[in-house]
Amino acid sequence: MGMSSEVPHATEAPQQAFPNLLGIPEEDRERVWFETVYRGDSVAQLTPRAVIMGMALGSIMSLSNLYVGLKTGWGLGVAITSCILSYAVWETFLKLGLAKTPMTDLENNCMQSAASSAGYSTGGTMVSAIAAYLIITKHNLPFWVLFFWTAFLALLGVAIAVPMKRQMINREQLMFPSGVAAAETLRSLHAAGGEAILKARALFRMMGAGAAIKWFVEGQGALMARLNAPAFLQKLVIPSDVHIPGSIAGTPAAAFGLALPIDPMMMAAGAIVGLRTSLSMAIGAVALYGVIGPILHVTGVFEEMHVLGALTSSAVTAGAVRKWGLWTGSAMMVSAGLTSFAFQWKSVARAFGGLSKIFGKGAPAGDDPLEAIEVPTSWFLVGTAIAGTGCIVIMHNTWDVPYHWGLVSIGFAFVLSLVACRATGETDITPIGAMGKVTQLFYGVTMPQNAIANLMTAGVTAGAASSSADLLTDLKSGYLLGANPRKQTIAQAFGIIAGTLVVVPVWYVLVPDASAIGSESKNFPAPAAEVWAAVAKLLSNGLSSLHPTILIGMGVGAAIGVLIPVLEKFLPKTRNFLPSATGLGLAFVIGFADSMAFLIGALAAHFYAKRSPKDAERYVVPVSSGIIAGESIMGIIIALLGAFKIL
Repeated sequence: MGMSSEVPHATEAPQQAFPNLLGIPEEDRERVWFETVYRGDSVAQLTPRAVIMGMALGSIMSLSNLYVGLKTGWGLGVAITSCILSYAVWETFLKLGLAKTPMTDLENNCMQSAASSAGYSTGGTMVSAIAAYLIITKHNLPFWVLFFWTAFLALLGVAIAVPMKRQMINREQLMFPSGVAAAETLRSLHAAGGEAILKARALFRMMGAGAAIKWFVEGQGALMARLNAPAFLQKLVIPSDVHIPGSIAGTPAAAFGLALPIDPMMMAAGAIVGLRTSLSMAIGAVALYGVIGPILHVTGVFEEMHVLGALTSSAVTAGAVRKWGLWTGSAMMVSAGLTSFAFQWKSVARAFGGLSKIFGKGAPAGDDPLEAIEVPTSWFLVGTAIAGTGCIVIMHNTWDVPYHWGLVSIGFAFVLSLVACRATGETDITPIGAMGKVTQLFYGVTMPQNAIANLMTAGVTAGAASSSADLLTDLKSGYLLGANPRKQTIAQAFGIIAGTLVVVPVWYVLVPDASAIGSESKNFPAPAAEVWAAVAKLLSNGLSSLHPTILIGMGVGAAIGVLIPVLEKFLPKTRNFLPSATGLGLAFVIGFADSMAFLIGALAAHFYAKRSPKDAERYVVPVSSGIIAGESIMGIIIALLGAFKIL
C-alpha cells in the first residue's frame, strides 16, 4: 500500500471542507491523507520570515499569558490571535513595500506553531508551580535555575507529543476542536482577506485602548509625580476600582473587598470565558465577600487566625477574606477536577489501550509514506532523555529530590500526558488541574513533609502534560491544512527558545519578591499558584494546622465540587441551571471586583451576540484579545519602567 514520492500533491490552500477519514480503515488513513491532503514542499512553510514572525509574536503572547495567568489563573489561547496579527502585520509590510510576497497559509501555520509553543509551553509552570514555590518559601529561584527549568519542561512537552501525534491525529482522527478552529481561521484569512482585515483592525485598536487605559490606571500618576508635574496632571488617572459605599455589621463594606470593577482586561477575559462561568464567579464572590467574610469578622475568626500566625494583622481586609476563602475555593476546584477526570475513565482506558500502537509502526518497514515527513521516534527518545535528565538534575540539586523520584516524575509526565492529550482530543478540555493534583497526592504519600518536592515534581507532570496537549492541538491544524509535521515541530522548538528567553527575565521584573504575589498582594493574586501552594502545605503540615472554620469550608467546597459534575453527568438537563464549579471556586481565590468584571464582560458579549450574531462571531474574540494583549503588555512596560527607576 506504499506511495511513490512522485505522486503529485495539492499545492493550493484547500478550499473544500476538511477531510473526514473516519470511514476509511485505520491502516489506510495515513496513505489517503498523504495522497489527497498533504501539499508537499512546493508550498513555502518553514521559512525564516515565518519563524522570526512566530517567535516575535509568541514572545508577546507569552508575556500576555504570563501576566493574565498571574492576575486571573486562566491561560488564554494565542494561536488564533497570532494568526490574525501575523496576517495583518504582513499585509501592512506588503503595502509599505517592506515585503515582496504574501505569506502562504502554511507559512502562517508554521508561524502559529512557533507562537503557540512560546505562549503555551514556557509560562504555564511559572503561574502554577514556580509561583507557588515563591509563596511558600518567600524566595525566588536563581535566574539560571529557572531558565533551564523552563526550557527543559517545554522541551519535554514537545518530545512527549511526538509519538502521540501519529496515533491520535493520523490514525484515530481525534477531533482536537481548538485545532480545527485555528485551521478554519487560517483558511478563511487566506481565502477572504477583507474579513481578516476587519478582525485585525478591531484587535489593534483595542490593543491601543487597553494599553492607554492601563497607562492611566498605573503609569500616568507615577510618572507625573516623578517629574514633579502640576497637580492636575498627577491626578489625571483612572482608579482601578470603585469601593462600594455603606457598611456591613458596622464595618465599611470596602474593608471586606467589596468594590465595583473598572479593569477592562478582566471584562475582556469574561467575554471569552462565557456567561455560565462568569455568572458563577459573581455568585461565589457575593457569597464570600458579602456574606461569609462579615460573618467571620463578627465571630472573631480573623483575630484567631492572626494569633495562629495565618494573618499578618487582626483587622479585616480583602486579603484576609481571600486568604480564608482560598482553602474553600481550592477544595472545590480540586474535587471538581478530579471528579470530572474520573468520568473520563473511558478516555483514560483508551489512552493506555493504545499505548502499544503509539510506538508501533503504522506500515511495514520501507513502505511508510510518511517516513520522510513525520517526526521520527528517535527525536522523542533524544528529546526526552535530554529534557528528562535536565529536570532530574535540577530537582536533585535545587530541591533535594532523590534521583529515583525524579525519574518517576518523568514517567508520570509521560503517562499523564497520554491521558491529557486524549482528553483534549476528544473534549477540547485539558485536565491539567487534575493532572497536577494526582501527582501532588502521590508525592504527598511517598515524600511526606516535603512541600517543595511535592510542588516541583507535580510541576513536571502538569507542565509536560499541558504543553504536549496544546502542541498536539497545534499539529492538528497543520494536519488539516496538509502541512509538513516535521517542519511544524521544528517551528515549535524555535518558539520554546523565544518564549524562554523573554519570559524568564520578565518574571523577575513582575515578581521581584514574595510581596508581589499571593492572596494578600495587590499586584498578582496568582489564584492558580495559591491552589498549588495550598495543596502542598496541606499534604506537608496536615489538617491540624488549619483553623476549624477553614476545615468546614473545605468540606463544603469539596462536596460542592463533587456534586456539580455528578449532576451534570447523570442529569444533563440540569446543566443550564447549575453553576460552574470552576467559576465558584475561582471566585474564592480572586478579588470581588475581578469576579464582577468577568460578569460584566460576559453579559456584554452575551447580549451583543443576541443582537448581532454575525458581528459577535467576528469581533468578540479579536476585541477581547486586543484589550487583554494591550493591557498586559503595558502592565509589563510599567513594571520595567519601575525596575529601571523611571517610575
